[in-house]
Amino acid sequence: MQNLILFTFNTLKKFTKTRKGETKFGERVQLISNFNNNYEDIAALDVDYVIFGVSEDIGVIANYGNTGAYKAWEATVKVLLNTQNNSFLDASRVLILGHLNYSEALNQLRNENLCKKERIALARKLTEVVDKDVTHLVYSIVKAKKTPIIIGGGHNNAYGNIKGSSLALNKKVNVVNLDAHHDFRALEGRHSGNGFSYAHYEGFLKNYFIFGLHENYISEENLKAVRDTQGIEFNTFEDISIRKQLRFSKELKRAKSHVATTNFGIEIDCDAIENMPSSAMTPSGFSTTKARKFVTTFAKETNATYLHICEAAPDKKNDKKVGKFITYLITDFIKAHANRNN
Repeated sequence: MQNLILFTFNTLKKFTKTRKGETKFGERVQLISNFNNNYEDIAALDVDYVIFGVSEDIGVIANYGNTGAYKAWEATVKVLLNTQNNSFLDASRVLILGHLNYSEALNQLRNENLCKKERIALARKLTEVVDKDVTHLVYSIVKAKKTPIIIGGGHNNAYGNIKGSSLALNKKVNVVNLDAHHDFRALEGRHSGNGFSYAHYEGFLKNYFIFGLHENYISEENLKAVRDTQGIEFNTFEDISIRKQLRFSKELKRAKSHVATTNFGIEIDCDAIENMPSSAMTPSGFSTTKARKFVTTFAKETNATYLHICEAAPDKKNDKKVGKFITYLITDFIKAHANRNN
């Protein structure tokens, strides 16, 4: 896989800041020196979780969104490696595989000679390349009976997560998605707004729960499509947090009953988190604490199959904030998931 850059010991050493009397995550995490694009390479490792990044915002560009999601992987790994390895969190059960890099493709999209229509068309074509890579990695990890944690990029990568999991398990999978948007747009060429609709149409996605949909950002036509599609349920942020017609805790239970009876993925779109730098940052959304509660709740379920955190778009000013938030979600997931049978 030409776009995969393995995480090396030199990079690990560069990012991990050791301190006397402490053991950091980066001092215990596992690495792999050779990956031949085969799930057997991962299956042979004595780990439970495989983390990889997707350094792209091609799908976001293809959906007319704001760029920056390609930066989330590095912002996260710098913080993650410097968290504490302790009795709460055993980093030796975690493999950092590396990241998918699309710098050349992004450079193609930055070509000033492209008109808007050409740029969108090219971005949608390139999103299909990302789809294949993400699908293959997730397939390999799930087939190896490990749990993938996918960080960075646009929400277009939900498609590869779902397809890869479905192919590895040889059945349709379910998804719960904390998101301000439905991402069930028309099948008009791949982009960050239709990963779930493509996965559903192609027979990889069964039940889908959209948690915290923002009422201001779904057209009546799309609302009808979501309501009329078998297997989709949702609630809105306004019903939970503004009008208080629904309780957050009860909606967590309702979402669990919809997705957790079989293998399911946990999707976190940072657009849903209040004031979190993202491709569509919102001044009104769920708190970071509620997002952590959301991840922990679903990670405890036996059938939780993967975690995907996307759409964060850090800049120099907010690099550490984004990295710290995503790291909290990763570690919350691992802690809850590791103890799900207890």
